[in-house]
Amino acid sequence: MNIQLEPKALSWFKDEMDVSPGHFVRFYVRYGGSSPLHQGFSLGVNKEEPIDIGAKNESDGAVYFVEQNDLWFFDGHDLLVKYNEKLDEPEYEYVKHPS
Repeated sequence: MNIQLEPKALSWFKDEMDVSPGHFVRFYVRYGGSSPLHQGFSLGVNKEEPIDIGAKNESDGAVYFVEQNDLWFFDGHDLLVKYNEKLDEPEYEYVKHPS
């Protein structure tokens, strides 16, 4: 699994979550909401130290990651983090690995 962040999404994390070099940003599975992959589950985000990184992206000195025990959620998909200008928040796209 790969994690990609578009430049505007990186800017949002810096501005809104005060992410700077040395910080860790976790994408985690939460119960509730919905996603194109799993009804009843959605993706959350938080600044916190990793325990067991399953996938990561290092950008501008910060580490964006998913824990090993949350990889099931992505079900063969990569995570593309975009920025939704209309809602002024990150937007998640799940990109299927080529077969």
